[in-house]
Order: sequence, then structure tokens, then C-alpha cells
Amino acid sequence: MIQKNIKNVNKFLIFVFSTLLLIGVTTKVNATVFLQEQEENFNQFKGKIVADKSNKKLVFATLSLEGTNITTVTNSEGEFSLKIPASIKKGSIQVSFLGYKSKNILLSELKANDNKITLETSIVALTEVNVTVPKSAEALVRATLKNKGDNYFEDPTLMTAFYRETIKKRKKNVSLSEAVVNIHKTPYSSKMRDNVELYKARKSTDYSKLDTLALKLQGGPFNTLFVDLMKYPEYVFTQQTIPLYNFSFDHSTRINDKLIYVINFNQKEEFKNDQLYKGKLFIDAENKTLTSAIYALNITDKDAASKMFVKKKPAKANVYPTEVAYRVDYREKNNKWYYGYSNVMLEFKINWDDKLFNSVYSMTCEMAVTDWEKNLTSSLKGKNRLRRNIILSDEAIGFSDPDFWGQYNIIEPEKSIESAIKKIQRQLRKNKIGGGAVASLRP
Repeated sequence: MIQKNIKNVNKFLIFVFSTLLLIGVTTKVNATVFLQEQEENFNQFKGKIVADKSNKKLVFATLSLEGTNITTVTNSEGEFSLKIPASIKKGSIQVSFLGYKSKNILLSELKANDNKITLETSIVALTEVNVTVPKSAEALVRATLKNKGDNYFEDPTLMTAFYRETIKKRKKNVSLSEAVVNIHKTPYSSKMRDNVELYKARKSTDYSKLDTLALKLQGGPFNTLFVDLMKYPEYVFTQQTIPLYNFSFDHSTRINDKLIYVINFNQKEEFKNDQLYKGKLFIDAENKTLTSAIYALNITDKDAASKMFVKKKPAKANVYPTEVAYRVDYREKNNKWYYGYSNVMLEFKINWDDKLFNSVYSMTCEMAVTDWEKNLTSSLKGKNRLRRNIILSDEAIGFSDPDFWGQYNIIEPEKSIESAIKKIQRQLRKNKIGGGAVASLRP
């Protein structure tokens, strides 16, 4: 029964492995647009967020335009790109990061490029912690899960989000897919599942770096959406699985001037042979609200872990994960919290029966909500719903247009991804291919 519950945690995160066959190459003259849009003029601000004393890059820091729902996050290098409608002339950007004091910056103070924003470390007084910490970490986790109907969005919400998935062979990018999606978010107390609508997408794959293996990620944006622990606690914490863990308090911290309890959790010794999780939960002290969670699969049996993630593979290849990590961050608006950002990272090895050396790959997917509004009238029709078993790289087009995203806020590309995109664009110009080039490669 325990193993059945554990397998359910990952049923939406399935990686497809298949032998690669080259069928041919075709081109498309015009880029595909999934929905017609009316472009709005915008101002774009780029920069980096770092710690004030150490100059440490602050990864996944949040930038929000106050009085609106426009938001973005920094990438793994602490860099950001924020697009604001040109009609908004005045305003203040709130910058926040766990463990640091939030900062407000006027729009008029930002430059188009090379903004450097520093945040000051937030110190939690020992007297404050000693007075307020509950006696039982497990009891706090249970109370937090129970209170989701009071602390999180209870209205149907339409969210605009940016999604990216990458595949790397060791440290080199070999595949990249990106999309802007609409998330039809159901109330947190509802058992109805969220739905996703694909708005616009693009992809690139360098098959020459993939050995004889085509790697595809099944599930697309749903892989990140189901990391929302408060909406889908059954994938990690249930009445049956909570007793399998040890919970303990770590040093408390702050975000947006709120005291945050940090709770460590890991599987109990008697369940060490099961594929469970270990990590940290960040809980608002006043309202018992989960603000962030960072956790990983505790791989104790690589064969069992392989069965959880690998749907299909070549007969001569042994594929198993070496690391599986998750993160989810929530944001607050009018004393209610909602899903804001999540990512999943899987690293694995492929041992070939007929090769001397193994292959090391990593897959990463992340999604950030960049805008939202209450959705009290519209509903997503069946044909417009994204399939939960979608393979985004099969649906997207190529990287020919440098202004592909237009007004939409995205997660600023990392330097390695940015270099890969520029390389693709140079190759397209060299070959004089118009629109999005799509390689017709099928297993």
C-alpha cells in the first residue's frame, strides 16, 4: 500500500526514452500562433538581484508590480526580465526573497538594462523564535494542510504562466522547449483538477548530441503544476504517508517581513527502503500557511526509482535517476496565497550494454505565473484543454523569431540557454530558412 501511494506521487512526471530514427527534415515558412493576440506596447527592464554584502546571486527572487498581478522571477543566475505595459507610467516594484528584507523600487528608478538590485539579510531575533515556535513540527504541518481552504485562493482563477523545459547532456543544452500557457486554476478546497491551455510555444533539439536516444518529457506544464503541494498534497503528504516521516524545526527566517518557520522532513529509518522524500517546508508563523517547499526524492533503490520515471527505453540501455528535486513557491495577495512558481529537476545515467562509457543527462522544467485574474465566467472547453500526457516538444515550433514572446513576461534565459538560442538563429540565417524550422524526427 505504501509503495502504491509513492508511485502515485510521480505518475505525472514520466520520461519517455526511445531509439532515434532520422526520417527527414521539413520547414515551415510561417510561425504558428495558437491564439491571435493584439500586441500592447511595453517597457522592458532587465537586471540582476544579489545579496548586499556577499554579492551572492539570488535565485528565484520575485519581482511584482504593486497594485497589479504582474510578476516575474529571477533565473538560476539571479537575472530577471520584467515587462510592464507602456500605459503604466508610475508604480513600484516589490522585490522579495526568502531570508532577506523586501525592497520597493520606483519604476522611474529602473533602467532598461543592467539594473543591479541588492537585498539585505533579514535577522530573526532569538527571543522572537523561542516565544512563538510550536512544540510539534508534525502538528504544524498537519494544521497547515488542513487550513488550505482558509489561506489560499477560493475563487476560480485564470493565470498566465511561462513554462520552460530543458534537456542537457552533462553540461551542454541539447533540447529546449518554452511556452506561454493559461492555467485554469480551481479553488484550493475543490477536488477538481486544474486545466491548462497552450497559448504559444517554441522548441529546439540538437539531435547530434543525443547519442542514438531521443529523450522526451511527457506531461509538459502539468509536471510543474502538480508540484503545488497545497492543491495536490496527496502526491507527498496524506494521512497514510505523514507518519512515515520525521519532522523537526530548523532556524526560522523571514520573507516580506513575515516570520517563517523552517521544518525539515525525512523518512523514518524503518522505511528507508521505500522511495520517499526529504526536504524543507517554509510555513508562515502567523497564519500557518506554506510559502515554499524544497524537497527531493530519497533514492534508496535505483531500479525501483527507474520504474517510477522511465516509461519506455531501448532494450540495451539501463536507465536510472541519480537525483530528483522539486521546488514550489507561493505568493500572497490580499491575505490569500496562490501558486506562483515551481520547478522539477531529474538527473539520470544511461548504461549501455555495448558501450564502454555511460551517458549522463539532466531534465529540468519550471513554470512561473506572470499575471492572473479571477475567472468567474469562462470555462475551458474539452478541445482546448492541454492533454495531461502531452509531449510539448512535439507540439512546438522552431526558434526563428527573436521577439517571439512579445509582451509576455518570461523567465530570463540562462547564459547557456541564451547562447543555444543565438546559435540556432545563426544557423537558420545561414541556411536561409524562414519562420520556424522543424526537424521531423520520429522514434
